[in-house]
Amino acid sequence: MKFDELKEYLDFKSDQYNTPNFIESDPIQIPHRFKIKEDIEISGFLASTIAWGNRKMIINSASKMMDAMGNNPFDFVMNATDDQIESVENIVHRTFNTEDFKYFIQSLQNIYSNHGGLEKVFSTNTSISLQNRISEFKKIFFELDHPLRTTKHISDPLKGSSSKRLNMYLRWLTRNDEKGVDFGIWKSISPSELSCPLDVHSGNVARTLGILNRKQNDQKALIELDEALRKFDPTDPVKYDFALFGLGVFEGIK
Repeated sequence: MKFDELKEYLDFKSDQYNTPNFIESDPIQIPHRFKIKEDIEISGFLASTIAWGNRKMIINSASKMMDAMGNNPFDFVMNATDDQIESVENIVHRTFNTEDFKYFIQSLQNIYSNHGGLEKVFSTNTSISLQNRISEFKKIFFELDHPLRTTKHISDPLKGSSSKRLNMYLRWLTRNDEKGVDFGIWKSISPSELSCPLDVHSGNVARTLGILNRKQNDQKALIELDEALRKFDPTDPVKYDFALFGLGVFEGIK
């Protein structure tokens, strides 16, 4: 397809899938259960952290995390006693387990108590790219004593990762789609800075459409895909995540 034809096609598919119906089968339904900004941030962060594999299983596992926090995630993060945190059990999603969850709660408490919250951490140093700020976020997240195994659950773009789950989380919180899917409650980050959550579905579709050549779904591929999507819409490039994901998951394009 020529550029104009491909843009029109991707715009159409983005509009087709960026609707409230998308929420029903997607992990973004977890933060949509809440109204308070901090509850949305924390529940979204935890749900996106485990967002790999079967989406129904992701939603079930994230729901168990919400239940463990009494469905008041911000209150639990800030006020749970050591005994309450220690009593949490049976949090398992693939390689993410109860030990990881307990550290996540402790780290989130540190972030909200000493770093101004999740939005502040991602938006403080705007002189560097958002991908670099993801790397800085990981340093802050693990500044407390932590299990070595837990570090694998936060990716680092500077070590070659596409950081799919964190980029998806940033899309959720930053992009205001005016359609009720993405929240748009983080005003300190511009949607133009966002990167597409690159996974097997979006990567395969992008290659089929000829807008991605690199075979691995790594940071180099993300940079290539970002450059292509920004040509279609420099102000809101990640709206095309809906098109690429929808074409792969719902229409079976590979």
